[in-house]
Amino acid sequence: MTSRQRPFRFERGAVHLPELALWLDTHDSRGADEWAVVTHAHSDHIARHKRVILTEPTARLLRQRLGGQREERVLRFGERTEFSGPRGDFALTLLPAGHILGSAMVLVEWSGGSLLYTGDFRLRASDACEPCDFQLARGCDWLVMETTFGRPEYVFPPTEQVIAELLAFCCTALAAGEAPVLLGWTLGKAQELLCVLAESGLRVAAHEAVLPLARIYEQCGVRLGEYEALTPGSPTDRVLICPPNFAQSPQLAALGPSRLAVATGWAMESSCKYRSGVDAAFPLSDHADFNELIEFVRQVRPPRVFTTHGFAADFAATLRDLGFDAEALVNAEQLTLSLGVPPSSIAPG
Repeated sequence: MTSRQRPFRFERGAVHLPELALWLDTHDSRGADEWAVVTHAHSDHIARHKRVILTEPTARLLRQRLGGQREERVLRFGERTEFSGPRGDFALTLLPAGHILGSAMVLVEWSGGSLLYTGDFRLRASDACEPCDFQLARGCDWLVMETTFGRPEYVFPPTEQVIAELLAFCCTALAAGEAPVLLGWTLGKAQELLCVLAESGLRVAAHEAVLPLARIYEQCGVRLGEYEALTPGSPTDRVLICPPNFAQSPQLAALGPSRLAVATGWAMESSCKYRSGVDAAFPLSDHADFNELIEFVRQVRPPRVFTTHGFAADFAATLRDLGFDAEALVNAEQLTLSLGVPPSSIAPG
């Protein structure tokens, strides 16, 4: 097989290698005769599969989010493991993706070649998860990569600057007698916000939906600082970390005076906070920005690149302009909804 040939099928947003009976990030439940790799535990990447390959943190998070029974093949990062497929053996290695705790890229090697599937990833370091490390995949034959922020207008400011502005927002709200409410996904973004606030000296309360996932982070060695559970009687001199739907909940009205902010890469759009109905929007993202996407491809240097999610067509065109052989697996334009939340087919920012 040459690098010009596509060694996989792209079915309902998932990568399928039928000769290996292997699925990568499929949304549809797979049976006991196939393996499904779960790159991380966000809801748009999981389903009730019978057999899964994943990291230990993802396994813990999956049990919390889905429950049920399944055969789990838990792999350590960098551990090359042999599997038997219906038409031959293959090796699979999980590499840290830097997206959320336990998130993994997938390196698949078989007689036909080698493929790296990124799942969601970022190159910027975060205290809330393992740093991205894809060195073992350099020079793979095919790269399938997510391109959520695949346009040049999505270049994030330095993380230190974003954090400083977010903390200033919280302090200003508290000084005015208002509760600062930070909105972010219960898995990943909420724990990152807890890490950001850990050394700030500010008191923190987390929504009940955040707590069980935060405990798993702590069990895996992530330091989230001190925080308490948000209850109806919680004092308002706290920074509150809540899921996006809290903005429409009766609990918000019961708080009294408050200021809302959303943490999302979509904050790069000037209209984000107005569409979201919040007072501020901060570009704190767990995805790679435009420059990181380009740097990643330059370092991996695969003969063939496939882009998916987000601005896939735009980014594939950018790669072709840079001399790479690139093709988009999806062509839909990226759209964003309230609170910076993109459509269900696209990963959150």
